[in-house]
Amino acid sequence: MPVSDESDAERDGTEDWFERALADSDDAPTESGDDAAAESRDDAATESEADATPAEPSDAASVADEWEMLEGAADGETSDHDADGEATDSDDEGGAIDEGDGLFDDDFGAALEGADMPSVGDDAGPDGFSDVDFGLEGADEPDFDEAVDSELPRLDLGIDGLDRMIQGGVPERSLIVAMGSAGTGKTTFGLQFLAHGLANGEKAVFITLEESRERVINSATEKGYAFDEYVAEDRLAVVDVDPIEMANSLTSIKNELPTLVEEFDASRLVLDSVSLLEMMYEDRATRRNEIYDFTRSLKEAGVTAVLTSEAAEETPYASRYGIVEYLTDAVFVLQYVRPDDFRETRLAIEIQKIRDANHSREKKPYEITSEGISVYQQANLF
Repeated sequence: MPVSDESDAERDGTEDWFERALADSDDAPTESGDDAAAESRDDAATESEADATPAEPSDAASVADEWEMLEGAADGETSDHDADGEATDSDDEGGAIDEGDGLFDDDFGAALEGADMPSVGDDAGPDGFSDVDFGLEGADEPDFDEAVDSELPRLDLGIDGLDRMIQGGVPERSLIVAMGSAGTGKTTFGLQFLAHGLANGEKAVFITLEESRERVINSATEKGYAFDEYVAEDRLAVVDVDPIEMANSLTSIKNELPTLVEEFDASRLVLDSVSLLEMMYEDRATRRNEIYDFTRSLKEAGVTAVLTSEAAEETPYASRYGIVEYLTDAVFVLQYVRPDDFRETRLAIEIQKIRDANHSREKKPYEITSEGISVYQQANLF
């Protein structure tokens, strides 16, 4: 940022970055049911055993008839008469159940006769399922181009292939993080996100903690994004802030950021990168609280914001300090994929989460070209 004459605010260790940002822009553009059923079965079995027990027969012939009936019941056969000579239905254990009092009027096979069963085709095996086609072919490539019925306003990121992996787009006013190690294209992700909105008549803000204002504009222009023209037209504000200065005056920035966005009428914002801001706080609790307050201020500003973040050394699926991915609405993981056979190293992108949006969970290759990031949604890594 331009250096102005020393003021009282500077001597106090803070600067009015908000005024300078606007000045820069002006200058350059149920278990109970189961228990009851079990109890009914026990009661029925008890009754049947009582009925089936022979009651002191008067002669040998009666005894023989009674034992013949009991042996047949023990073998699982259905008895036509009970001990008193009346017609009955019996269960599998030989217990007689009076008609109308049983748990089921029909046996299990009879109950299935009228049920609607899925058609398994002529090639089905003995089990009826061996050659069934469950329609899983091509399931790893769902059609995410289909329009989604949602009341939430949505927008595209402006990245080829990646937008097709998100059904209906990212909900507006979402807080997004692009996370990856050095050289994976995090800054390009942010530039491309803003360029797409600017090309469609939106206004945007780019806050950089890593590069100078001029470097950001030149880098975007080289990729074919007319950032210099957008600045001249007062549709883009590029603000470079020293990370130490930002940490010292973060409270004022958090309070003034919604005002900057509102006065500039911006709908998209990029902060590159949040990791440098996190590094300013040695105490873990302080870091967490400050970053939480900062992300909340972005949500209150009413913009769709992209934060870039360094990935942890141990895994590409976590940020350096493990905070920002839990505070954001969407997480995009950019990473290197190095095969064991030492073939060419590839870049791959994965959508870790998007709140209120359906999305692919596949890992897809991408390239960083002179025009930005291009994701090959229909391709596999190797």
